[in-house]
Amino acid sequence: MRTSFRSGRDQCAAWLTVPDGPGPHPAVVLVHGGGATHEMMLGQYETWFSAAGFAVLAFDFRHLGESGGEPRQLVSQRRYAEDVDAALAFARTRPDIDAGRIALWGTSFGSSHVLAAATRHPSVAAAVVQCPVFSGRAVVARAGLRHLARFTVPIVSDLLRSALRLPRRYVPLVGSPGELAFVNQPGALEGWESVTPDGCRFDNRITAASGLDMVFYHAAAQASRVRCPLLICACDRENLIDPSIAARVADDAPRAVLKHYDADHFTVYHPPVVEKVVADQLDFLAVHLTQ
Repeated sequence: MRTSFRSGRDQCAAWLTVPDGPGPHPAVVLVHGGGATHEMMLGQYETWFSAAGFAVLAFDFRHLGESGGEPRQLVSQRRYAEDVDAALAFARTRPDIDAGRIALWGTSFGSSHVLAAATRHPSVAAAVVQCPVFSGRAVVARAGLRHLARFTVPIVSDLLRSALRLPRRYVPLVGSPGELAFVNQPGALEGWESVTPDGCRFDNRITAASGLDMVFYHAAAQASRVRCPLLICACDRENLIDPSIAARVADDAPRAVLKHYDADHFTVYHPPVVEKVVADQLDFLAVHLTQ
């Protein structure tokens, strides 16, 4: 069911999938990765989780996809945190959802938003993350200081344009190695394309000043404050971020479970790995949402 909820001054486009049978149902709120929208692979998780008896709420962050918000393609940790909070608040108002049995699920950069939200909402029943990016600055730093320095002029230009209320300066979010894109690790562009279905247009750009938000976002530091059960599905061939960060988060979070998969950041969305990952996630959610 296509729906929406308010966040700030705008509306977030949302999709609610309710399983058959009488409610209220336990629920999972899906939080997507950086620059991604509902069209990019979330449908398969809605199908699998609802078939297992969970209501599923997915949404587009403001400034992306079908959600409102200007300028378009703005990445803001603060605004995205507000969107996750608004999604949880919306789920709790639904009579077909059990407000006491709601889990958060995050993928890629969405894992940072889930980790941070779990610290703000101790009533969340559980949290699940996959191919986690728990640190924006670690992604940027992995490309090197020389790469980061190339964004100085676009960032300053975008900040000035924002202050003067002029059209924003954009840069690519993802590109091939050597290209001027915030993420340009080998395989990244092909990976993003692999999770973009035919007929879906991936708007491959962000406002240049959004890069500052990425550099200073380090959700991993909040791991020790996560009190709910946390499942971390880590890729052993992670190609966007140092995989040891996921291990450190698992060590710091009091109730974390770390599982490893022979996958990179993008093959985790596809067969044969995705079936194994989702099976483990469903087992974990069944323990913490249905008992």
